[in-house]
Amino acid sequence: MIPPMATASKRPADSLTTMTEYVLPTHANSLGSVFGGQVLAWMDLCGAICAQRHTAHIVITAGIDDLSFDRPVKVGQVIRLTARVTATFRTSLEILVDVEGEDAMTGDHWPCVSAFVSFVAVDAALRPTPVPPVLLETEEERELAGAAQERRAQRLARKRNWTTGNRKLATGDGQ
Repeated sequence: MIPPMATASKRPADSLTTMTEYVLPTHANSLGSVFGGQVLAWMDLCGAICAQRHTAHIVITAGIDDLSFDRPVKVGQVIRLTARVTATFRTSLEILVDVEGEDAMTGDHWPCVSAFVSFVAVDAALRPTPVPPVLLETEEERELAGAAQERRAQRLARKRNWTTGNRKLATGDGQ
């Protein structure tokens, strides 16, 4: 059976997703800063909403690129997340999620963390399904999409190396 064709191209602005979260004590470590895992969960959620808006399908998180936290966000401060499509492939897409901290009392805001999150669109039977291409209108969008090709190649190479290494360990060939 031939899979259905993806719909027409969509602009990144069409699926842009923003979220705001208030950092409560239940989100924080013993130093009063938000847990990195909590921020990661919010990033995954924001990215998934963006990906679903673009694909009009349920999406499954396939991977998250490197994370480096720049500055903490404390209890009583605000987390602002923004997610946008940077590239699409046959059944997957890459989303850039930027996270900022905000002190609502002073209006100060700062970068917290950002990452590229990959998602796979799936149909009702949970089989990968084609995604609409992304329509790149600005130079920044074109640069992000171009760099996404290299990031994807690196992700796929890491996956192949990991799979091959584990197969060797399982058969005893890797010792």
